[in-house]
Amino acid sequence: MNIRQQTEDIEERILHPRAAKAAGTKGRARHEAEGVIRTAYQHDRDRIIHCKSFRRLKHKAQVFLAPEGDHYRTRLTHTLEVSQIARTISRALRLNEDLTEAIALGHDLGHTPFGHAGEAVLNAILPGGFNHYEQSLRVVDVLEKDGQGLNLTYEVRDGILKHSKGKGSVLPRGGQLRSETLEGQVVRIADGIAYANHDLDDAIRAKVIKYSDVPKGIIKALGGTHAKRIDTMVKDVIFSSLKLDLSEIIMGEDVRDATEELRAFLFANVYEDKKTHGEFVKAIKILKEIYDYFLDENVSIPGIYGRLGQDRARAVCDFISGMTDRYALKLYQDLFIPRPWAEI
Repeated sequence: MNIRQQTEDIEERILHPRAAKAAGTKGRARHEAEGVIRTAYQHDRDRIIHCKSFRRLKHKAQVFLAPEGDHYRTRLTHTLEVSQIARTISRALRLNEDLTEAIALGHDLGHTPFGHAGEAVLNAILPGGFNHYEQSLRVVDVLEKDGQGLNLTYEVRDGILKHSKGKGSVLPRGGQLRSETLEGQVVRIADGIAYANHDLDDAIRAKVIKYSDVPKGIIKALGGTHAKRIDTMVKDVIFSSLKLDLSEIIMGEDVRDATEELRAFLFANVYEDKKTHGEFVKAIKILKEIYDYFLDENVSIPGIYGRLGQDRARAVCDFISGMTDRYALKLYQDLFIPRPWAEI
């Protein structure tokens, strides 16, 4: 009995005609014979969950650097929230939930320590620039499994590469920024829904802002609680996309405008606010000094990063981007902070 083929037959019968079916994948860079249990997208999801980069997400910052409070989000809990939101949308739209989950779980594997502060410093340092979504693809293509990569399917790789928006729109119109699959488009919008809401929640918990600071128009349009805002956004994506018979994944104009206003509020009052910016400046100093130290040809780069036959600057950036917050702090202390002398 070939359970994978049964699953593929079920997908063909019940998924939306525009959904990405596992049997129709464009395949992998290196051909592999598929197994008898899991579809290609299920296999990709499991490879991501079991890789080292995924485990390191639990100690990478989301907004607040190296958070000690038990309830602040990390890059891992952010990833899980994105996955949950994306799966809810995909299931309601009869899209491929396995593909959606694989993209969601892998979308931030290339994120730096210290959140976007780390990304900004590597972007400034590395010739040609650095961004986390391209690095996430590099992680699954090159760096994982001791330089072999995970050999994921084309559709998962496309969704990982095109999940991010920075300060740009959550919903790009066509072009290279838009995923080829509806499942990839779902992850992109789920990422925006997740971080806009949980970063607001964490900022209020950290007393960076107060609930009363949030513009009343946002509350009126989206809801007065964390759960209500997510519910409003998710339902709007589902019903707005259904109206177009899934020609694309969209938000209705009113909810989209309120969501963009919320993101703009967070950039102005949380991500770039003086209360948090001071810690980012410290993080930037740490990563710059680590980068300069390992750029020296006489210094060995740990792990596989110095053995891939690549440019030295690229190798150092690969090494740094894979660090957790606490590893970077500990390494900086070991390299640059004098240790008290102890008599033997």
